[in-house]
Amino acid sequence: MSSEQGDFITALLDPDLTVPAGLSDPDGRPAGRRFSVYRNNVAVSLTEALKAAFPVICKLVGDEFFEAMAGVYLRAHPPKTPVLMFYGVDMPEFLAGFEPVAHLGYLPDIARLEFALRQSYHAADATPIDPEVLQNLPTDQLMGSTLQLAHSARLLQSEWPICALWLANTNDDAPKVQMQAQDVLITRPEFDPQPMLLGTGAAAFVEALGKGRNFGDALKTAGKGFDLSAALAILLTGGVITKISKGADT
Repeated sequence: MSSEQGDFITALLDPDLTVPAGLSDPDGRPAGRRFSVYRNNVAVSLTEALKAAFPVICKLVGDEFFEAMAGVYLRAHPPKTPVLMFYGVDMPEFLAGFEPVAHLGYLPDIARLEFALRQSYHAADATPIDPEVLQNLPTDQLMGSTLQLAHSARLLQSEWPICALWLANTNDDAPKVQMQAQDVLITRPEFDPQPMLLGTGAAAFVEALGKGRNFGDALKTAGKGFDLSAALAILLTGGVITKISKGADT
């Protein structure tokens, strides 16, 4: 990117900056007013994209505050590509360092959850296994097998109740939020991703499987209090397991 292009983009996203030198309208006049209209349209479009990407964050802080915050964000993090479906990838880090929301420590992880839901939605399709294949596999074979997980699966671990907070702001009949750490697995059994709350040790188990460790080794990472049946139920009903390989077999 040339310095002129950089100056143009910077001015486009910051209403406090002057119109870049050399810009003119079709009649050859300085493009001040036209540039201002274009700048406003771009800011509005990017703000709407962020509101669509982070609806729970928007609900938690309110529309007016979110729009003002979006103005700060888009100046610091302009789009890197013309495709806006993943605009906002830097939002968790931005929120972690944005002083006006420092008292809302859970916001960065809620943003991570919302962005992960978008990633899951746009991930490549994969056909899940028939649950009976896993259920009928002899235990000794299962322990040495590796499970391939769907591209749409996303694992998040947080010190905050991110699943409960997300549900409380998306479902009218959600239970009351208890302030405690939560691990979440995003699954996409049909077309819409959904966050599933994981029990004790399940995140370590799923993470190990995702890294290609065999079932037996992954089981060892889960530790005490791990409910294998509950974890497998989430993986199977969520269509997360797409392939089972025994050792080097494919």
